[in-house]
Amino acid sequence: MAATANANAKHMMLMMLSASISLPVSSRCASLSAKRLLYNQYPTRSQTLVRSACTGITTDTSKKKKKEKGLAKEKRRTRSLRDGDIHILKEEDDDSSSSSSTVMMQQSHIPVMLGEVLDVFSSNLRPLSSFVDCTLGAAGHASAIIQSHPELKLFIGMDVDPLALRMARSRINAAISHSHPHPNFQALTFVKNFRHIRSLLTQVDHISSGVDGILMDLGMSSMQVNNPARGFSVLANGPLDMRMDPQASLKAEDILNSWPDSEVGRILRDYGEERNWRLLQNKIVQARLQGGLHSTGELVDVIRSATLGTKGGRQGWIKTATRVFQALRIAVNDELKTLEDSLHACFDCLAPGGRLAVISFHSLEDRIVKQAFLKIIGEEVRNSIRKVEGGEDEKELWIRQTIQGSNGTILTKRPITPSEKEEGFNRRSRSAKLRVIQKL
Repeated sequence: MAATANANAKHMMLMMLSASISLPVSSRCASLSAKRLLYNQYPTRSQTLVRSACTGITTDTSKKKKKEKGLAKEKRRTRSLRDGDIHILKEEDDDSSSSSSTVMMQQSHIPVMLGEVLDVFSSNLRPLSSFVDCTLGAAGHASAIIQSHPELKLFIGMDVDPLALRMARSRINAAISHSHPHPNFQALTFVKNFRHIRSLLTQVDHISSGVDGILMDLGMSSMQVNNPARGFSVLANGPLDMRMDPQASLKAEDILNSWPDSEVGRILRDYGEERNWRLLQNKIVQARLQGGLHSTGELVDVIRSATLGTKGGRQGWIKTATRVFQALRIAVNDELKTLEDSLHACFDCLAPGGRLAVISFHSLEDRIVKQAFLKIIGEEVRNSIRKVEGGEDEKELWIRQTIQGSNGTILTKRPITPSEKEEGFNRRSRSAKLRVIQKL
């Protein structure tokens, strides 16, 4: 009987508190009167019941808000409709007959949103005669493009990392041997930063009218992240390097030990979007007085000491370290300014009807790409943007909304994000966003 009465009282309390929360302020007097009745009827258990009921309502309300927030975020993104099951080049020593998804999982470098990139350049109404991969990396995207376009006459690959370029060349050669390229097909690779695309293309014959497709994948390749000697990894000890171009002079170690305190703080705040940048700045300054920072392990120790006792445990300091490493990498390689300038240069290098596709991996990059695309299509038409639902061609189903300008068309009003299946087998793809612009 006592248990039944307790359950009934808790049920009544939940109903009354729920009603009180949903009522306007002026209508809560009636609810408060009902609560007083409960206190009179159950004087020994009333406080416990109120606390229990409030906790239940707060938890339910919190879950509801999180769910609504998640749905709102989902609406702002354009999920890829692909299932992630696409065919790509196998390694030369791979004699297995496993599915394409398994092949992708087994590779040391998994090209992000490969199927979506193929859609962007395969579904266009014009043939793809010339193509530039500005960030060649391990040539995962490049080899698939070459195999998918037998009409391709000229492929140009650029990468600032000579180690990546050596690997890319062998994979491109394998792609050519596995496909049936155009009789006049030519593949050229250059150790160049994509900021030099305009001057580089002027030196190449037969593309005076521009190229048909350009790809920029701004993510770090797995072989770079997994190599401790490069200094990009949070979890592996190595030198504080972080140079994409091994020939460059500036290292992360120089910034941490030599740059002004305020500049170090600005980098953490602006490039890492780190809320505790001031505390981290002070910790770095203290480390300078004790001999400085010379390895990624020492930097991680500083970060862990700054986040000690904060919520999140191990994941908390790892996330902070990831933001700090991102900030330093951006500063070392001047990534954001280089990206902004290169987007305009790439668009200028396109032939009429050509497309530029950019895959970004954090909000700073994506914001630059979005704003640059809007400037490119014509500042004067920004206030008269035309939005079109769905692709105009049945082969272009990946196009949901476009923004028309005087110089070009943004084919992705909202960026395309990876399919749930791809996110499942490639966790590094979770933050990827694909934006595409087409020249008129």
